[in-house]
Amino acid sequence: MAWLFLKVLLVGVSFLGCLYPLVDFCFSGDTKRQRPNFIIILADDVGWGDLGANWAETKDTDNLDKMAAEGMRFVDFHAAASTCSPSRASLLTGRLGLRNGVTHNFAVTSVGGLPLNETTLAEVLQQAGYVTGMIGKWHLGHHGSYHPNFRGFDYYFGIPYSHDMGCTDTPGYNHPPCPACPRGNRPSRNLERDCYSDVALPLYENLNIVEQPVNLSSLAQKYAEKATQFIQHASTSGRPFLLYVGLAHMHVPLARTQLSAEPWGRRPYAAGLREMDSLVGQIKDKVDRTAKNNTFLWFTGDNGPWAQKCELAGSVGPFTGSWQTHQGGSPAKQTTWEGGHRVPALAYWPGRVSSNVTSTALLSVLDIFPTVVALAGAQLPRGRHFDGLDASEVLFGRVQSGHRVLFHPNSGAAGEDGALQTVRLERYKAFYITGGAKACDGSVGPELHHEPPLIFNLEDDVAEALPLERGSTEYRRALPKVREALAGVLRDIADDNTSRADYAQDPSVTPCCNPRRAACRCQTV
Repeated sequence: MAWLFLKVLLVGVSFLGCLYPLVDFCFSGDTKRQRPNFIIILADDVGWGDLGANWAETKDTDNLDKMAAEGMRFVDFHAAASTCSPSRASLLTGRLGLRNGVTHNFAVTSVGGLPLNETTLAEVLQQAGYVTGMIGKWHLGHHGSYHPNFRGFDYYFGIPYSHDMGCTDTPGYNHPPCPACPRGNRPSRNLERDCYSDVALPLYENLNIVEQPVNLSSLAQKYAEKATQFIQHASTSGRPFLLYVGLAHMHVPLARTQLSAEPWGRRPYAAGLREMDSLVGQIKDKVDRTAKNNTFLWFTGDNGPWAQKCELAGSVGPFTGSWQTHQGGSPAKQTTWEGGHRVPALAYWPGRVSSNVTSTALLSVLDIFPTVVALAGAQLPRGRHFDGLDASEVLFGRVQSGHRVLFHPNSGAAGEDGALQTVRLERYKAFYITGGAKACDGSVGPELHHEPPLIFNLEDDVAEALPLERGSTEYRRALPKVREALAGVLRDIADDNTSRADYAQDPSVTPCCNPRRAACRCQTV
């Protein structure tokens, strides 16, 4: 327990404003050697069609579009899962949920988180001499050793889970609308199941709750300020750094920012896109002023739009999942249709990644872990298998292809959480299960099992409207390859060192700075 006490003590010092000096002067030797910095920005519930660089109908992402023009844009890039916790766990481990144990979301009352025997990207780079910081949404466990400060991050500032998992005094736009936090002795119970009203959203700086409830109207600017401060301090230290930014955008509630003169239906979402775009622009501008030629910035999303939020959900672009919409229900977030997990992705690294390049390589959030580890000159953790690949050859234009096969896990819609029942094989996409996610109209498509599977040719049918006829020559050629790939990964997982997340819940672990006050209110620090 001595090491745990020491780590808590060191993190605690940061609350007095001493974190960066402490980090700066604790290392010497070859830490001044030039190694690349990494910034990973993960947007929440962002749609492939939310970027103007992807979809001409979008006019609200000037900074991201500029980044695309100055870097590499990926058009066949996928989240590792189509809901929050599993996608983030895979980003930080390079492993699917069946391996790392995270198959569905953690709760406000969750005792556990990302299993402690899983090694995070931050831990690998921290051990390699990097300064590590995490700003924004974590959602991989907040209790005890599951907190970001104990998972490889020297510095943390953010909300420990989704920002709709608690009340605020600035509830913003949601569907259905949610009330503000209660005050005084008023009842804090709310009968609307889609709204949290018992406990206010906490904002952490390292291990301290510094604001509860969070002011959502100023959260984006706080994130921008903390991110730019981290970049400045880390750059001044002379050590390489990793900064992971988990944005609140474009998850509901959308902050009530200044709205422009647009058709009412899209005004809140368009304003939210501009706010997200501005936040990313501030981070990129800071990089350009401090460490432009030695910093790799990767922007992507954790999953597709949340369709049941109607006009407050993003755009899937052409990936409309038409077969599913005809059955009812959503083909976006929580599903394995393209709209659920095909996400925008940009790579920016002046002098290393060519500008204004569009890559059609089949890649995934799973690839961030092995790619960053390789570029940092670090070593992958031993004794476990990885589902991501080192994409540096794609980034540097030496190869044009990525994965031959990707597996899209069930993520809250039909089927068992984490199960691999959708297979992407080159141009083909095979579904063994469909349905189960709610659409804007309230419909939920029936859970349907397909044996043999539905198979779509995405080169000819990006809308996933018409599956191949089961008797066709093309179907009969693709089916054995799909079955072989699926059987192979299941054998590999069975032979791997896999983890199991603790999903137990206990109300006593709910983050609360002052349990004597309604909604756990505390003063802003």
